[in-house]
Amino acid sequence: MKIIAPRLKLGDGIGVVAPAGPVIDSEIQPGAERLRSLGFEVLLSPHVLEKKDYLAGDDRVRLEDLHDMFRNDRVRAILCARGGYGTLRLLEGIDYEVIRNNPKIIVGYSDITALLMALYKRTGLITFHGPVLRDLGKNRYRNLESLLRLVGSEEKPSFHLTGGEVIRPGKAKGVIVGGNLNLLCHLQGTPFMLSPRGKILFIEEKGEPLYRVDRMLTHLKLSGLLTRCAAVVFGEFVECGDPSSLAQVLRDRTADLGIPVVTGLRAGHGEEHMTLPIGARAYIDTDKMSLSLLEACVR
Repeated sequence: MKIIAPRLKLGDGIGVVAPAGPVIDSEIQPGAERLRSLGFEVLLSPHVLEKKDYLAGDDRVRLEDLHDMFRNDRVRAILCARGGYGTLRLLEGIDYEVIRNNPKIIVGYSDITALLMALYKRTGLITFHGPVLRDLGKNRYRNLESLLRLVGSEEKPSFHLTGGEVIRPGKAKGVIVGGNLNLLCHLQGTPFMLSPRGKILFIEEKGEPLYRVDRMLTHLKLSGLLTRCAAVVFGEFVECGDPSSLAQVLRDRTADLGIPVVTGLRAGHGEEHMTLPIGARAYIDTDKMSLSLLEACVR
C-alpha cells in the first residue's frame, strides 16, 4: 500500500541525519542557515557530526538518529547530510514499522539510493531522490527551490529532458524508481530491491570509468532489472569518461530492450539536480521529451 507524507510548509521542522559518510560542521551549516532563512526550523540529529573511519558513526547511532527523526513530531521532512557509503549497512536494522506509522518526506541521493528504495519497498512510503544538505548551495540554490516546490504542494510537475538522446522511442506509464547505478547493482539480489515490472527506472552515476559503467549496466541487464521494466531514463553521468563514448555505451547496453529509453534527465551528481519522487506514478513520452507525474507525491 502506497503511503504519501504530509507536504512541507513554512515553519515546519526539517531534521538532518547522516546515515552514510561523515560530514563536518562547516559543510552543513550553510545549507542549514539557508533553510532557517526561508522560515524552517532545522533540527540536527545528535550524532550527525560523528565519525568512525568512512562512516558517520557506528551503525547503532546512525539507526538511532534515523528512527528518532521519524518519531519526532516537530519534524516534517528529513534531509540526509551527504552520501558516501553506509546506508546498505542499515537496511536490516531499520524498524520499518516506525517509518510506516510516522510517514515523512525523506530526501537524499547517491549512497542514499539504498535507503530510499528500501523504505519504499518495505513501507510503501514515497521517498525523494534529491539534494543532500551539504549540496544545497549548488546551482545557486535552484536545486533547493525545485525540492521545496515538489514537496510543498500537491502539483504534478513535468520534468523536461531537453538536450537528451532518444535511444529507443516510445511512451510508457509506471512508478519511478532508481537512483545511483552502483547502488542499484548492490541492491539487486537483496530483499530490499523492487520488482522492475511496471517501473520507470532512473539511473545516474559519478566517477566511474566506462568499463565499469558497461559492467554495471550489463549486470542489471543479465539480472532482469533492465529487461523487465517499463522504461529507462538516464540522468547525469558525471566524470564517467568521454561523453561520446559514454553515450555509445548507454546505447549499446539498452537499445535492444524493447522499451522506451532516453537520456537527458537533469538529476544526479551534476550541478543541476531536480528532485524525483521514488514510488510516484509517471508518464514518459520520448516525442515530447518529458517525464510527467501522474499523481501528487505529498498530501
